[in-house]
Amino acid sequence: MIAHPGVTVQILTVNETRSIFGMRQLTWPGGVPVRVFVLPEQHSLHASFCREMLNIYPYQLRLSWNRLVYSGTGQAPTEVATEQEMLARVASTPGAIGYVNKVNSNDSVHTVSVR
Repeated sequence: MIAHPGVTVQILTVNETRSIFGMRQLTWPGGVPVRVFVLPEQHSLHASFCREMLNIYPYQLRLSWNRLVYSGTGQAPTEVATEQEMLARVASTPGAIGYVNKVNSNDSVHTVSVR
């Protein structure tokens, strides 16, 4: 996972990661709003991220977002088309988190690991 340089969190638990990507954790420690970016549901990286990091299927994540949106209690994450767009949006959005296959040393983001 990648985060905006202003996000101080370095390690998240699986449950914290699920809460963030399930749009239930809305702020980081310190009160900065969490901004979640995801790839399209059909993207292979999104599918593997859901299965390997969140231990759920992509359709289950989509259903939880739909419940929030249609009940008026929350919103879905921002969807980006490519990993390059993900890097750019996370780097430029305070409080942002997302995921990519590989981070280069010159990317303006930092990595967040799951334990």
